[in-house]
Amino acid sequence: MHSVRLAHFKFIRSAQQRGVAIVTALLLTALAITIVTSLFGQQNVQVRSIENQRLQLQKQWVIRGALDWARLILREDARLNQVDYIGEPWSVPLEDTRLDQYLDNGRDSTDATDATLSGYVIDAQSRLNLTNLASNGVVEPKMLAAFERLLSAQGMDSGLASGAAQAVASSQSQAAQFNPDGSVGAAGVSAKVLALTQVDDLLSVAGFTPAAVAKLKDLVVFLPVQTAINVNTASAQVISARIAGISLSDAQQLVTSRDRAYFKDLADFGARWVNSKVPVPSVAEVNTQTNYFIVHGKVRIDRSSLDVDALVERAPVSGNTRIVWVREN
Repeated sequence: MHSVRLAHFKFIRSAQQRGVAIVTALLLTALAITIVTSLFGQQNVQVRSIENQRLQLQKQWVIRGALDWARLILREDARLNQVDYIGEPWSVPLEDTRLDQYLDNGRDSTDATDATLSGYVIDAQSRLNLTNLASNGVVEPKMLAAFERLLSAQGMDSGLASGAAQAVASSQSQAAQFNPDGSVGAAGVSAKVLALTQVDDLLSVAGFTPAAVAKLKDLVVFLPVQTAINVNTASAQVISARIAGISLSDAQQLVTSRDRAYFKDLADFGARWVNSKVPVPSVAEVNTQTNYFIVHGKVRIDRSSLDVDALVERAPVSGNTRIVWVREN
C-alpha cells in the first residue's frame, strides 16, 4: 500500500514538473517571438528611413541639376541678345519629363520607378518689386502710390500699402545699424525687424491676410535691390500700377502691342507709347532687360515629390548667374 502511494506521488510530481517545463517553454517561445518581431519592426523602420533619405537625396540632386540647366539657358540668352521677352527659350515651360532611366532606385530592373521632372522660369521683374517701397530706410512716395493703385485694382484696401512700406523702411534702417567691423549696433539689436524677402512675409504686416497675400502672389515680389519692371513681360495690372496716369486699358494696349512684336529697347517702347498726356516713364521705372528670374521645379519619384522655387540673379553684362535663395514649397 505504501509503495503504491509513493508511486502515485512520484507520478503526480513528474506530471507537475513536465507541466512547468511546457509552460516555461511556451513562455520562452512567446518571448523569443516578441523579440524577433520587435527586431524586424525596428529593422523595417530603419529601412524605411534609409529609403526616404535616399529618395530625398535623389530629388534634391535632380532639382539641383534642373537649376543648373535653367542657369545655363539664362546665360546663353544673355549672350545672344540684350532684351528679354515672352517667347524666348527660358520662358518655355518644361512639361512632365520621365526620368526613370536616369535614376537608380535600388530595385529589380523589372520594377520601374515613376519619376518625372517639370518646371518653368518666371521673369521676376514682370512683377512689382516691393523692395522699391523704401530707399535707405525712407519710404518712396511714387512706389507707395504704385502699390496703392495695385491694391485698389485688386479690390483691396489701399491703406495696406503704407504698412508694407513702413516695414520695408524699418528693415532697411536696421540693416544700416551694422558697425564697420561687422558687429551689430545697439539700435540694430533693439529694432528686431525682420527683412521682407518673400511675398508671404507680408503676413507679418498688420492688415494682410492669407487671402490678400494669395491675390498678390503673381503680381508682387521682393528682390534684393530696387529694379524696374520689364514691359515685355509685365502684366497690364502691374504696368498700370507702376506707371502713374496709365489706365488699365492703356496698359492692355501696350501688352497687345508687345505681343505682336516685343519692345526692342526703351526707344521702341517710347515710339509705341499710348498716352500723349503722360510722359514716357524713365529707365528707373521700366526696362526691356531682366536681371532676376524665379525658377520653379518639381520632381516626383513614386509617391514622393519635391517643389522648389529659386531666385536666380543674372549679371547684366557678363550674363553670369548665381542662386540668391532656394525655397521648398
